[in-house]
Amino acid sequence: MYSVTQRIKQITQPRGGYLKPKDFSVTVLDDKVTLNPLENIHPTLMGLVVDYLTRYATGAPLKKAFFISLLGAECIDQMDIAKELLEEITGLDDSSIRNACKLTGYDVCCRAGVEKYYPIERINPDSDTIYNIKTMVHRSVSFMNQYGPVIRDGFTFTGGYTALVSSGDGDFLTEDTLWDFKVSKYKPTCAHTLQLLIYYLMGKHSIYPEFQDIEQIGIFNPRLNHVYQLKVSQISADVIQTVSKDVIGYS
Repeated sequence: MYSVTQRIKQITQPRGGYLKPKDFSVTVLDDKVTLNPLENIHPTLMGLVVDYLTRYATGAPLKKAFFISLLGAECIDQMDIAKELLEEITGLDDSSIRNACKLTGYDVCCRAGVEKYYPIERINPDSDTIYNIKTMVHRSVSFMNQYGPVIRDGFTFTGGYTALVSSGDGDFLTEDTLWDFKVSKYKPTCAHTLQLLIYYLMGKHSIYPEFQDIEQIGIFNPRLNHVYQLKVSQISADVIQTVSKDVIGYS
């Protein structure tokens, strides 16, 4: 049994991908702000911190926004430290962002195993990195105000998992769109679009009725400040059937 991202790495997609990134419409959101070119924490951690702080900034309780981080801390018996860090996240000031980065460092214990843990004491974002995180969270909040409201965030797909794909969690749902957040320096890849399609299909098979109203899938990249969208009606029945059966494992 694999996570969504692990399963995608096993798949050889057709030329261009099951869902071609070029088929997504692109909207540029220009705030006239330039990010710093260098950051001193891992790109995966950057993505998670921006995601969790965005959830917090848009109204999610801290414990919910950093739920996976707390689970990771529990795996290595560091809940006391994790709770102290959580209590010291009070907004988007530099200290709060620094604590959020350290707290998110526990995620790996839950997502990839405790053997992948990197001591959070060594996670010390510099001023350029903190500025970028703060900017991307502000961009994400602005995006949510324009494309929201958010009706569900940080969701799993209970009822939609299979013997092949047993874990994976999505980012945000608005009224008619399933969104994934990416903070890559590059445009979406076919792996990103396949991940989004898998989330959509698992959502449709899940116990949550909100997924039945989804008409579009989309990616928001707050680093590029670009919005990518595709109507579900534009996805061929053959692609949906193939991914459902061969990638996810639905009968």
